[in-house]
Amino acid sequence: MLKYLRQRIILDTYLRKSYVLTTLFSIGLWQVGAWATLELLGFNLLFSTRNYLPHASWDSRIVVISIDDATLRHYGQFPLSRDRYTQLLETLEASPPATIGFDILFTEPTRYDEKLAEAMAINGQVVLPVAPSLQQQTLRLVPILDDVTAKGHIAKNADVDGVTRQLSLYIKNDIKSDIKSVPAFSMALLEQYNNSLQQTFSANSTNPKKSFIKLPPLQSGVNAQPVLINWLGPTQGNQGIRTYSFVDVVEKRVDTTKLKNKIVLVGLTATGANDPLKTPFDQIPPASGVYLHAAVIDNLLNNRLLQRLPSKFEILLLFAVGIGSSLILIPLKFQERTLFLGLLPITWFGVTVLGLTISNLWLPTAAPIGTILLAGLSIQWQEQKEKQQLMSLFARHVSQETAELIWNHRDEIFQNGQLDAKEMVATVLFTDIRSFTTISEGMKPRDLLHWLNSYLGAMAECIQQHHGVVDKYIGDAIMAVFGIPFPHTHSKEIQQDAIDAVLAAISMQERLVVLNQELKRLGKPTISIGIGIHTGLVVAGSIGGSQRLNYSVLGDAVNIAARLEQLNKNAKEGNPYSILVSETTFELIKQHFHTQQIQQLQLRGRKKITMVYSITGNKRELDKPSV
Repeated sequence: MLKYLRQRIILDTYLRKSYVLTTLFSIGLWQVGAWATLELLGFNLLFSTRNYLPHASWDSRIVVISIDDATLRHYGQFPLSRDRYTQLLETLEASPPATIGFDILFTEPTRYDEKLAEAMAINGQVVLPVAPSLQQQTLRLVPILDDVTAKGHIAKNADVDGVTRQLSLYIKNDIKSDIKSVPAFSMALLEQYNNSLQQTFSANSTNPKKSFIKLPPLQSGVNAQPVLINWLGPTQGNQGIRTYSFVDVVEKRVDTTKLKNKIVLVGLTATGANDPLKTPFDQIPPASGVYLHAAVIDNLLNNRLLQRLPSKFEILLLFAVGIGSSLILIPLKFQERTLFLGLLPITWFGVTVLGLTISNLWLPTAAPIGTILLAGLSIQWQEQKEKQQLMSLFARHVSQETAELIWNHRDEIFQNGQLDAKEMVATVLFTDIRSFTTISEGMKPRDLLHWLNSYLGAMAECIQQHHGVVDKYIGDAIMAVFGIPFPHTHSKEIQQDAIDAVLAAISMQERLVVLNQELKRLGKPTISIGIGIHTGLVVAGSIGGSQRLNYSVLGDAVNIAARLEQLNKNAKEGNPYSILVSETTFELIKQHFHTQQIQQLQLRGRKKITMVYSITGNKRELDKPSV
């Protein structure tokens, strides 16, 4: 009867281990970069979320002097005349910054270069940018300016979505020179900042080593490994890096003491500038490229560059997330699993936000969440597929409701690959075809099998409709049980099992009338059956050897039901349905059915006298004619 259940659940157990394959599939996607685009979106979301939490702000030692719209309205279009930069340097002489970086390319000579070079030499801590050209050669500065300044590259490494998340601290120098690598503009500024601190402390006869910035060393190879930028928030506005308008500084509308000993960057920020910078916060409209160097300086000053796990640890992380979430989700029911599928990604996202806030650690976001969802969907799809297969197969033996009940409690009824034996009170129904041997002798085997299956199928439907389980077919006999596979301990449940058994028996006899009419029309033998029903103690569990198991019930109740079925052959009077029930069953169903005492019998193998009753009608259907 239920032998297929054990096989299907065991198969389901093994198939569930395929969540390992789902996890490996996700790791494979990670390895080939399929998660990359979603990780970039996750990066932006992480930083936007952290912005609502208490976290560090931009370093106040960094100041941007912006060539903004107001500056261009005052001085004319960009590029500005270079004497304006000379004026800026002269304005700052009274309260000199620690270092000044001009994020402006000076590659074409002008008549103001000599004055500008002189002002830069007086300051002594000026950094100018160099940039790789389209021909992969570093663009050279005007020689007179090149001689009096430090240099740093301004090459950007924007990702596919246009957001800049990393920067190479060194690039190869393609100009013939003894210097093989060019530091980033931000690195060059910090080197000058250290020089300025050294001079200040030497003049004051102090040497607080903690004030100096420990810069990353030059790495070997053509290009150094890019560093990841920790964007603390919007670069502009109230939360942004402190910014003053170029024209306000030159026209002395800004107190220059606010710039003393600062790291000052000068750059174009006016609307429509040709140096846009997209960050997780500044995308529409984008920021200016000068803020990229300011952000890197901030990160290096405070040792808060973004960190990532080594590649092998990221893979282990994905594996752990996939396996761990699967082990959590597998035992849960659909509603619980759906809830956890919503909570687990949120929990992981919270972990990544905390990692970013507390440790400046960029943990993978999209890939672990995607792995969790893939695992959940895989488990749900697999379970649904297995359930559909099981229900399709199992529904031939039990009602849909019973099949659902068994599926929902499958872990409770299975122990070590088989149904655990349970003692319970159940109602057993036995039925048999009268004169089957005589009928079978007069039919061809193929016709007999078709005839018998049409009968067995009709009877099984009646049993299942009343929540019974077809335990087994014994040739032409049917054994059905009401009240398995889960023990019923309440008296109302046991009574309902007995009522269901009698209802099923009446339904079988009524269905047989219709079936016999069809058989008669086809010229086939009609069928007459007897039914015996008894309620008693049984043991239900797996029976058989290691190679073949069957779920069935054993006990004296089974024997009594079988013997009651045989008594129908002699109990014709007062037995319109050919249904006999034991005294135990009678006590449970007497308020619901019309009955008649047949006789007291001492059943074979039993010492106790048993009163046998026939079923004569359903009290809820008084007007229903007898069969």
